[in-house]
Amino acid sequence: MKALIVKEHGPLENLVLDEFPDSQPSKGQVLVDVHAASINFPDLLVVGGTYQNLPPRPFVPGKDLAGIVVEVGEGVTGLKPGDRVIAQVEHGAFAERCVVRESLCFFMPLRMSFAEGAAMGLVYLTAHYALLERARFQSGEIVLVTGAAGGVGLAAVQLAKALGATVVAAVSTPEKGEVARASGADHVVLTNAADLRESLRKQVYDAVGKRGVDIVLDSVGGDVFDACLRVLAWCGRLVIIGFAEGRVPEVKAGYLLVKNISLIGLQSSDYRERMPEKVREVQEHLFTLYNEGKLKPHVMATYPLNDYLAAMKTVKDRKVLGKVVLTMR
Repeated sequence: MKALIVKEHGPLENLVLDEFPDSQPSKGQVLVDVHAASINFPDLLVVGGTYQNLPPRPFVPGKDLAGIVVEVGEGVTGLKPGDRVIAQVEHGAFAERCVVRESLCFFMPLRMSFAEGAAMGLVYLTAHYALLERARFQSGEIVLVTGAAGGVGLAAVQLAKALGATVVAAVSTPEKGEVARASGADHVVLTNAADLRESLRKQVYDAVGKRGVDIVLDSVGGDVFDACLRVLAWCGRLVIIGFAEGRVPEVKAGYLLVKNISLIGLQSSDYRERMPEKVREVQEHLFTLYNEGKLKPHVMATYPLNDYLAAMKTVKDRKVLGKVVLTMR
């Protein structure tokens, strides 16, 4: 089968599109013909060798896929050849076929395209864990989402709005702000302003009042994280999702004490290994909201597999509005 292969970690140019041995499903696994796979920011870290979980080389990266089951292994009872599924894996999605544990496959809604399915995996699960599992969101609270036009950000905007939040979208350009508004954001604040530390607080206070926001979902880090601490309400919660800006911030504990602030970490992939039943519960909830028209993945562009480099550079350069998807066939 054709696949993207990491033979040596490093820049995206190190990726190779080549033949890779087919795998056969073992007990409890299924083989999926991959039709679409979305690119997530962690995929770039995997290629570069800086992600926390790295398989032995050579390997096929990619964490989100949508396709059709073609073969099932021993003991598989809930899936059969011909079923349309989405799946999340630690690696292996950027290939024409992928072996997946049955427990990590989910039936796609009938009207969902393969591109939408691939785009509605990891980022929506991450947004759901961040908002409900980690931040303990209550309807009516004010939620600020950083990187709000990216994959996780746009998913979080849609989900928070669907569940009854007032949503503040923090973005780096007005164009990204329009995308966030179209997905349900009530207010847009810009993070490319001079003196972000003061500017962000003024923009947020002008939008929602000087009490500030109850929850921040931050996937950017760096200066954006620092500024977001200052707009949290008393007993506010900030969920740390990632550091797209590059700098991992540090915090003075005294500031947390004074405002009763909670800093909460999220590593969403751990749920697959530690709480697979939670993954299924969350995915079904997301599909319900999709079928009700409250969630809709924003697929900015699809690229054929052989255009993988252009697709990945779009993610690396933070030019993605929503998601970009590789199509395999």
